[in-house]
Amino acid sequence: MIRVVLPPHLRTLARVDGEVELEVAGAVTQRSVLDALETCYPMLRGTMRDHVSQLRRPLVRFFACGEDLSHEPPDAPLPDAIAQGSEPFLVIGAIAGG
Repeated sequence: MIRVVLPPHLRTLARVDGEVELEVAGAVTQRSVLDALETCYPMLRGTMRDHVSQLRRPLVRFFACGEDLSHEPPDAPLPDAIAQGSEPFLVIGAIAGG
């Protein structure tokens, strides 16, 4: 099981509390995790990635094992700790303003 931690506004939208656990078939990548997340929670489609380009939204960041993976290729394998479920994949909503 892959563990995913969503920011509060996306947890509210998906109507979940705490972590989400997902089954991911095949290689565990950002793309496969987000695909599984959007399949289980269709209301999240378009909130983390653009509908057409599938690129990460500017104010969303992805972290795993203390590393910012936001600019990594979407098909790059995630760390083993994520694939084994010992560490969560974090989706963080960035804050902007002035």
